[in-house]
Amino acid sequence: MSDSPPHPLGLAGRHVLITGAGGGIGRAMVAAFAGAGAIVSGADQDAAMLAELPLAHRLVFDLTDAKASADAFANLAEAGAAPHVLVNNAGFTRGETLDQVDETVWERELAINLTGAFHISKPVAESMARRGGGAIVFIASVNGLGHYGNPAYSAAKAGLIAYAKSIAVEMGEKGIRANVVCPGSVRTPAWDHRLAKDPAILEDVISHYPLGRMVRPEDVANATLFLASPLSAGITGAVLPVDGGLTAGNLRFVRDIIERRA
Repeated sequence: MSDSPPHPLGLAGRHVLITGAGGGIGRAMVAAFAGAGAIVSGADQDAAMLAELPLAHRLVFDLTDAKASADAFANLAEAGAAPHVLVNNAGFTRGETLDQVDETVWERELAINLTGAFHISKPVAESMARRGGGAIVFIASVNGLGHYGNPAYSAAKAGLIAYAKSIAVEMGEKGIRANVVCPGSVRTPAWDHRLAKDPAILEDVISHYPLGRMVRPEDVANATLFLASPLSAGITGAVLPVDGGLTAGNLRFVRDIIERRA
């Protein structure tokens, strides 16, 4: 028998499903929840992305496929691992400005970033309701709160916020909480293509952030861990920016305009 005290987050032995687990933020999520004693299952559309992660179950399917999503959840539940916590982390964008958004880009980005989250959230939430409760955390973006480029992605992430609030309001009486984390720019491999073209872009990016740095994947994971845990038992329908202060105000405007006029 271990003499170790229980983990303060109260997630020991709880089943957690993380989508997009193989990406930069997803990997930080897996580490954070595993470190809190949770039993972590990861989902990704690429099996190789999950291969080396410390996961109890590896789910390989395309979130844009409703049947594949439902089947993946059913298999997880049959294995006795129906999640107490769902982290909707999977996301993707490439259409960075309006002129790059055509019908194909629009439909693809909404399918991955919004509809895909619905496909997995619906069966999980129904299972949570039968069990008597659970927590769902959606990883949206500051793009869902204001315009910072990526129009189709932004529309999808704003939709995630609205969807989370609908779950919070309509399923709260069943013990289900739904909250949203909105990261700012996160230094993951998704930035590599930008840095390869323009290494100086990093300095320009951080000039917009009051903290003077980009958000780390661990920052997003820790905020998610809190919202998924009993420590946030009274919080639902909330939107938490993890953005280095970006949405608090425009630091660059203050420096370039206000201080110049003072």
